[in-house]
Amino acid sequence: MAIDIGGTFTDTVLMDAETNVIASTKTPTTQQQPALGALEGARIVMALAEANWQQVTLLIHGTTLATNALIERRGARVATVTTSGFRDILEIAYERRYSQYAINIEKPDLIVPRSRSFTIGGRMNAQGQELSPLDETAVSTLVKELQAVDARAAAICLLHSYANPTHELKLRSLLAAKMPDLVVSLSHEVSPEAREFDRLCTTIANAYVQPLVSDYLADFQEKFAAEGLACPILMMTASGGMTTLETAARLPIRLVESGPAGGAILAARIAREVGEEQLLSFDMGGTTAKLCLIDEYRPQTARKFEISRAERFIKGSGMPVRIPVIEMIEIGAGGGSIARLDRLKRLQVGPESAGSDPGPAAFAKGGDKPTVTDADVVQGYIRPEYFAEGRLRMDTDAAGAALCRDIGQPLGVGESAAAFALSGIVDENMAGAGRVHAVESGKDLSQRLMIAFGGNGPLHATRVARRAQVDRILIPRDPGVGSAVGFLFAPVSFEIIRSFYSTLKTLNIDDLNHLFEGMTAEATKIVRAGAPDGPLSERRVAFMRYHGQGHEIEIELPDRALERGDLEALKAGFEDEYARQFSRVVPGMTIEVLNWGLSVSAPSPQLRSIDGTPHGKHVVPSQYQPIICDITGERVEAAIILRETMAPGDRLDGPALIAEPQTTTLVSADFSAQIDGNGNIVLTRRRDEP
Repeated sequence: MAIDIGGTFTDTVLMDAETNVIASTKTPTTQQQPALGALEGARIVMALAEANWQQVTLLIHGTTLATNALIERRGARVATVTTSGFRDILEIAYERRYSQYAINIEKPDLIVPRSRSFTIGGRMNAQGQELSPLDETAVSTLVKELQAVDARAAAICLLHSYANPTHELKLRSLLAAKMPDLVVSLSHEVSPEAREFDRLCTTIANAYVQPLVSDYLADFQEKFAAEGLACPILMMTASGGMTTLETAARLPIRLVESGPAGGAILAARIAREVGEEQLLSFDMGGTTAKLCLIDEYRPQTARKFEISRAERFIKGSGMPVRIPVIEMIEIGAGGGSIARLDRLKRLQVGPESAGSDPGPAAFAKGGDKPTVTDADVVQGYIRPEYFAEGRLRMDTDAAGAALCRDIGQPLGVGESAAAFALSGIVDENMAGAGRVHAVESGKDLSQRLMIAFGGNGPLHATRVARRAQVDRILIPRDPGVGSAVGFLFAPVSFEIIRSFYSTLKTLNIDDLNHLFEGMTAEATKIVRAGAPDGPLSERRVAFMRYHGQGHEIEIELPDRALERGDLEALKAGFEDEYARQFSRVVPGMTIEVLNWGLSVSAPSPQLRSIDGTPHGKHVVPSQYQPIICDITGERVEAAIILRETMAPGDRLDGPALIAEPQTTTLVSADFSAQIDGNGNIVLTRRRDEP
């Protein structure tokens, strides 16, 4: 079973041993008690499959709880403890302004003010050698300071603890004896890398959400155990792997963006099945849209991202978090995104969302703001009897009234024109985000296959693809719950990155291999807790740079102990990648290695084989309904087809709507659709159409 709790809907999927989805559902997310909505979805799929809880052998869970708590600032009261003399790490940050000429610049909210920043004596150097011992006599004073500010959690980030964590471990032990209820996060466990500001911010974020996530996971486990679940529960992580509840409760920062990661895993798996090496993953839900680039069957990854930016599109304006993560662009463009006019009567969409409660006006649950879903309803793209499996009553009149009142009347247009304009804005926002993301990565979207899923992804895929100059789209089976399906294909894995600085010429191979031995043991222990049997695979990387370069380049290593003879290959690999990114190498420069990374993974479920697209028939629709053409804005007749009635090889031309229980695929007038040998819908743009 997989459960993905999103901002608007909770998706639940039940899969058999042959990786067939046997039941799935979407239920509204219960914001105040997310576990209740998850339990409701689980009960529904169990009833649909006529299964009992003893048959469930594994439950995989992903949640937006940590993400939302950080964005909405709903975490614990955190204090920081740093090395004496380094109290102002947060205040100094990168020693620069993220927008140099902005007069009224708003500094990023880093959660902990200076009044809750404390220090303690003791010092390690960058090699992990103790320069001065931890000042244990100051712990009593530190305890009084923490109690005075009513700290519920402490983020401990002592200088160079990534090289030697002895002082951090000792300080946690001393604090636990005097403040047993204090939640403590140690930087060497959360983010054992050099760069003090990033490491401290990551530790703060972990401490901030740790009490909330720990309580939630305990409640989730208790509710499902009471229902009869006896199997292990694993949590999806931001890097696309799975980990245990215990590790998730200790390192909840690894859960940030875990839901979208499932979608990227699904897209990468489908890429392998259909043999496409270059993809654009497009996941549009009720609250946000996520786009991810996939090359050679691997999602693009990163080691750092920002939370809650003061300026949404400006790097450096948010709180940096340094953890392994699947890199994607996420914008506030979902079905619940609210539309409004600014003071110049310009139409704006998102990032504010109506969520699941009250939701869009069309949900008939008290919402009265016009949203993307309302626009789709008014344009005829959503059939009320199919939406959310028919469990939500749709009010078309309320959707039209909201659009008229807030958009149409101020602009002097009708509800159809208002809906058409709203859709155009949100689709361009998503396509524009994808284009910028591709350009920043030095890549081209036009030759890529788009894989679209999520509750609203198939409905907007052709509209976004046209604007992004993408000609081919694939809609997988069960797209409405795509991220949850992706959970079931993710491997149990754990990734560790450690700082161990050296130049390539002076690298001590024995010390490096000893470092990797410790990392392998630590990661294997965590993976074996979730996957006790079967083979494990390793992936090792080095993060290298020229001396004086600001950031490192990731270079893959052999998955074994290194030998002296490997250094030439490592140098060649770095220069090849540097030349690919910057068009040249710099001869004679010293090459440094700052960090080393290792991931240990259990096997993923086997791929399905596809024998191509069989010959089929051209579908003759028996049912039509009027829609607003997404190209011309005029009313046209669109064919209505149930996806379950289409067989491999079947094809049809747009305009058409292919409906299924959890979403609808819009086949625009300039696209054709065909079912491939694995049941996917393949949409191809016809250039002969306008």
